[in-house]
Amino acid sequence: MPTIQVSVNQVGSSTSEGRIREHKVLIDRPEAKGGEDKGAMGGELLLVSLGGCFMSNLLEAIRTREADIHNLTIAIEGTLEGSPAHFSAIIMTIQADHSDKAQLEKLVTISERSCIVANTLKGSVDLSFKVA
Repeated sequence: MPTIQVSVNQVGSSTSEGRIREHKVLIDRPEAKGGEDKGAMGGELLLVSLGGCFMSNLLEAIRTREADIHNLTIAIEGTLEGSPAHFSAIIMTIQADHSDKAQLEKLVTISERSCIVANTLKGSVDLSFKVA
């Protein structure tokens, strides 16, 4: 079974560095939460990871179908609740220049089904996708 491996190392009093292949990302807390604000929080990165995974699949679906869809933007909003805090809902709003909204909606559905992060979160979080 395939696996994906990354590493996270401490690089400061509240900062860590994630390593993904040859890429690096800093993870930290805002100063108001006792951090040094040298990077995004883990929860923010989870939302970005979801958006990036979904976008990658959507761009591939658009490319392979030669769809007339350009200038994609995804706004991702996570609702926090509980103690310990967790995302109870995440909504992704997809905007793009397109000539056929039905086609974009179909490609959004295909991309949602292909996204590893979305598939992992489903069942744990109320995850929804909306084409604006």
